[in-house]
Amino acid sequence: MSSPMRERLLEAAAELFYAHGLRAVSVDKVIDLAGTTKVTFYRHYKSKDDLVVAYLERRAALERDGIGAAIKQGEGDVDATLRVIAEAIGIIACAPGFRGCPFINAAAEYPDPDSPIRKAVDAHRRWNKATFEQLIAPLGLKNSGEVAGDLMLIRDGAMVAGYLDQPATVAASFLRSGRALIGTGDSPRS
Repeated sequence: MSSPMRERLLEAAAELFYAHGLRAVSVDKVIDLAGTTKVTFYRHYKSKDDLVVAYLERRAALERDGIGAAIKQGEGDVDATLRVIAEAIGIIACAPGFRGCPFINAAAEYPDPDSPIRKAVDAHRRWNKATFEQLIAPLGLKNSGEVAGDLMLIRDGAMVAGYLDQPATVAASFLRSGRALIGTGDSPRS
């Protein structure tokens, strides 16, 4: 179980990391916002990298919960689930204060594949791709792994489009592209 101070540090880090970037935020800024000391910080986190990993793991858990809820709401219907995911992506990616996918941002800041941050990013992306693959499994697609990878690419593009479009536009584009990819729903030009 996490201590209240550990949670306070993680909350402060989450606010700062997402708004300013992982590398731009120092441990001192996190400590100041959390209203604590360096000794207390290092009692809860061995390093800034440990804090960044904890932040990414928290974001991953939130995303897993959201996708899990979409799958539950879709009740086994692939198209319905894809629609719920599309709507959520549109809302999230176009929300005020949205600064991009935290995992894509982290990968850009930490390109070394052996860093613990990049490993956390890669683990979440593997989970996301595997979830897409499970979602489309009932369709019996021969190349479901490749299709799941393509869905990830569409998802990543929708995250970027959030800066440029409205929620309904992003959601509709993700859904149209996903449907065209998996062969459900209307054709992409309909």
